Amino acid sequence: FLLTGFPGLEIFHPWISISFFVIYVSILLGNGTLLFLIREDHTLHEPMYYFLAILAATDLGVTLTTMPTVLGVLWLGHREINHGACFFQAYVIHSLSIVESGVLLIMAYDRFVAIRNPLRYTSILTNAKVVKIGLGVLMRGFMLIVPIIITLSGFPYCRSHVLSHAFCLHQDVIKLACADITFNRLYPIALVSLTGFLDSMLILISYILIFKTVMGIASGKEQAKALNTCVSHVSCVLVFYVTVTGLTLIHRFGKHVPHVVHIIMSYIYFLFPPFMNPIIYSIKTKQI
Repeated sequence: FLLTGFPGLEIFHPWISISFFVIYVSILLGNGTLLFLIREDHTLHEPMYYFLAILAATDLGVTLTTMPTVLGVLWLGHREINHGACFFQAYVIHSLSIVESGVLLIMAYDRFVAIRNPLRYTSILTNAKVVKIGLGVLMRGFMLIVPIIITLSGFPYCRSHVLSHAFCLHQDVIKLACADITFNRLYPIALVSLTGFLDSMLILISYILIFKTVMGIASGKEQAKALNTCVSHVSCVLVFYVTVTGLTLIHRFGKHVPHVVHIIMSYIYFLFPPFMNPIIYSIKTKQI
């Protein structure tokens, strides 16, 4: 396959690559620092921060998966990628997107338990349970994507081999297949409904119950203190789902929008949450 940077802006690729390099370095430093702090500081060895570490690791995974091909295209003009590497990159990218959605859900559950049962918080979310929940989220993400990647790798490709991004995405590659792709069109729709939509609804329900619990606290100061512990997580949820919604709307209704806008929205989806999450938690979480 042939990867694509910014069509029509090839002359500016070296300059654009500098911006991408700065963003990538910022993401690596921000999330790497979070992981380092959580590992080294024993006061951060709590369920909330363990889940934050999984979120940071997921963001690092997405970044490290897309960075080599993006900078390769923009910096070196290296566009070729073999089928195996492309399918593997698509597998990791899509798996980690589901993992991120799941991590945001378990972080909402963490806040729900902390506010609803503060005295039993550590007995409910023990280290063993945190490990099981974390492994469950990872397994869900990496197993659910397997069927479409297996079918993708079995298709013949006889059309144009030019992809529309500087990294491989399932929806991009599938357009080039010369076979019946009905399953690969329907399965992702079901997957988005069962993961992204369900996760977002459960997060919303969690915060409705949290808000109901907080309103039952007599002291206004204690109410504010309880809600303040949720600000960082709510901000990360908004960053994630606003970018997902924006990307979906652009792909669904932006047929007459310039193609470069579609590409920019894809980069925002993959780079903005990993860039913002460490900043949000650094500003809003006193311990960090």
